[in-house]
Amino acid sequence: MAALAASAQAAPGYAQAGAPAVAQLREGSHDFDWETGSWTTQLRYLPEPLTGSSRWVEYRGTSEVRTLLGGRANLVELSVEGVSGRIEGVSLRLYNPLSRQWTLNFANVRNGLLTSPVTGAFDDKGRGTFYGMDSVNGRSVFVRFVISDVTPNSARFEQAFSADGGTTWETNWIATDTRR
Repeated sequence: MAALAASAQAAPGYAQAGAPAVAQLREGSHDFDWETGSWTTQLRYLPEPLTGSSRWVEYRGTSEVRTLLGGRANLVELSVEGVSGRIEGVSLRLYNPLSRQWTLNFANVRNGLLTSPVTGAFDDKGRGTFYGMDSVNGRSVFVRFVISDVTPNSARFEQAFSADGGTTWETNWIATDTRR
């Protein structure tokens, strides 16, 4: 899977799938500074992605964000629950000063495994777009993670999968955080 992620990030067609070229030029080591603190998280999740299912499940809980290494990294603890159960996980975000990009790494405590990272950056309007590879039902797919509508007291997080090389995307995770 790591080889697929590396090749997808280097492929010219993949880079054109929406990664903003301007974001590569700006220094972004403090792009997540706004997020430090405690948040109420509203989460909608599509549990059967890329199957044609339109069944969403909803969760509510908290996210706690701590800055590490002077802002060049942060740690997010997610804990949400709903009628479908509980999701607990941790996201480690790391800034690479050479590429001027962030990697976002997520682990769900249910299986204790770290997912393949998504890599990207924020543009000059404050929108973060990150791409990587994932696996759905045994097949490799592109994953896109977007952070948008960032204000001092709220933000939106959206994940989507593409099984056709980035031509079409299916959103499968939408979270809205509001500062507590």
